[in-house]
Amino acid sequence: MTGRRRGPALPDFPWDSLADHAAKARTHPGGVVDLSIGTPVDPVSSLIQTALTSVADQPGYPTTHGTPELREAAVASMARRYGIDGLDPTAVLPTMGSKELVGWLPTLLGLGAGDVVAIPALSYPTYEVGALLAGATVVRLRDDEPPPPGTALVWLNSPSNPTGRVLSAAAMAAAVGAARDVGAVVASDECYLALSWDAAPVSVLDPAVHGGSLDGLLAVHSLSKSSSLAGYRAGFVAGDPGLVSGLLELRKHAGMIVPRPVQAAMTAALSDDAHVTAQRHRYATRRALLLPALLAAGFTVDHSEAGLYLWATRGEDAWETVGRLAERGILAAPGTFYGPGGDRHVRIALTASDERIAAAVERLG
Repeated sequence: MTGRRRGPALPDFPWDSLADHAAKARTHPGGVVDLSIGTPVDPVSSLIQTALTSVADQPGYPTTHGTPELREAAVASMARRYGIDGLDPTAVLPTMGSKELVGWLPTLLGLGAGDVVAIPALSYPTYEVGALLAGATVVRLRDDEPPPPGTALVWLNSPSNPTGRVLSAAAMAAAVGAARDVGAVVASDECYLALSWDAAPVSVLDPAVHGGSLDGLLAVHSLSKSSSLAGYRAGFVAGDPGLVSGLLELRKHAGMIVPRPVQAAMTAALSDDAHVTAQRHRYATRRALLLPALLAAGFTVDHSEAGLYLWATRGEDAWETVGRLAERGILAAPGTFYGPGGDRHVRIALTASDERIAAAVERLG
C-alpha cells in the first residue's frame, strides 16, 4: 500500500536462516538434537507453579512496578546469591522477560538519531536490534576498547552470550569508568549470572564494580535460565533509582505490565534457591558430557567459563561446521549470528534433555 510508513530496517531474524540445516538434522534416524537455541527443557518447579495459580482468581489490573513482595524478594535474592547489599526495592522493576527490555531500552531512554549504542564485538543480537529500533547508531567494541564520544548506552554481558566469557570485577569496573567518561548509561545483561563453571562472574551492582555509586547503572536479570521460566516471560531490571523511576513512568503509559500470576511466580522463584541449585546441577552434568565429546571430536572450545553455551570451533567457516553437525543430526548456531567476529565458531547450547545430550555425545564420537 502506497503512503504507509515502514518501521526501521532490521536484520533478518537469525534463526530463520537455519531452516535448511534444521531440516537436514531432522532426517537423522535418531531425530534432531537441537542445540541451536537456549530454550529450557526441564520442568518448572512445583513451588513456582503453585504460586502462579495462587492468584488466578484476582481480576484486577496488576501494578507496573510489581508488588512490594516481588521487589523485596528480588532485593533479597541479589543479596543472598550475589552479595549485593543495600539495593532499594523501589529501584527494582519487573519486565516481561529480559528480551523486551533489551529491545526497547534505547527507545525508553529517549535515544535516537545521533546517539551511539556500544555493544560487545560478539553479542546477543537484540542489543543491535534495540538500537536500530530507536534510530541510533551501533558500534561494536573490541576488548578493552573505550566507547566513542556520543555514546549514550553501553551494553555489558558477563557471562557472555554467546562466548561464555566472564569479565573480572576489575574489567567490569574499567568498562563502567570508560562509559561514565563519555556520559553513557551502562546496561549489564546478567541473565547467566547464576550459571558459573570455571570463573565467578560479578554484577555491575557489586561495589567492586560501581565504586560506591549506582549512577547510570542498570542490571538486567532474567528467570528464564536459572528458574526455567522462559515460558512465563519473567525478568527484572534494577540499579540507578532515577533511571528505574523513569523507565517505570514510561512503562505505565505503554501498558508494559508483568501479569499478576507471573509476578507471584517470580516472587516464589526469587525466594527459593534450592530449585536454582538443582537446575545449575543439571546443566553442569550436561556440560561435563558434552565438552569432552566436542574436544575429542576435534573442536576447540574457547572461553565458556560460565553460562549455557559452548563456544566451539574447528578452525573452519562457521556455516561449514553447522553443516557438518547437521549431517549428524545436531543443530548448532553459527557464530555469525552474534557478530562478524564469530565467523569461525558455533554456539552449542546445553539446553537439551539428558537423553538428547547423550545422543549428541554418541554422534560426535
